[in-house]
Amino acid sequence: MGLFVLTCLDQPDALSLRMSVRDAHLAYVRATHPAVRLGGPFLNADGEMIGSMMIVEAENMAAAEAFSAADPYRTSGLFESVTIRPSRAVVGEIA
Repeated sequence: MGLFVLTCLDQPDALSLRMSVRDAHLAYVRATHPAVRLGGPFLNADGEMIGSMMIVEAENMAAAEAFSAADPYRTSGLFESVTIRPSRAVVGEIA
């Protein structure tokens, strides 16, 4: 098992799409717990949600990619970009 950081940035002006899919996204993430170790939105200067960050525990990169690909935020077309990087926890609660 390894940790993977998902950095997801929304399409421009997509707050209404984000809000319309949010309940499905949260249900999906909760159903995969404890795979999602930490997550939350990126915010702009006005405090509006403009993306997502998640730290996911997965068997390998392919499993992390599969998790991301099935996320309702991603399947709805909300994200302009998604980057998945392997990581290692050194400090903090999940270390």
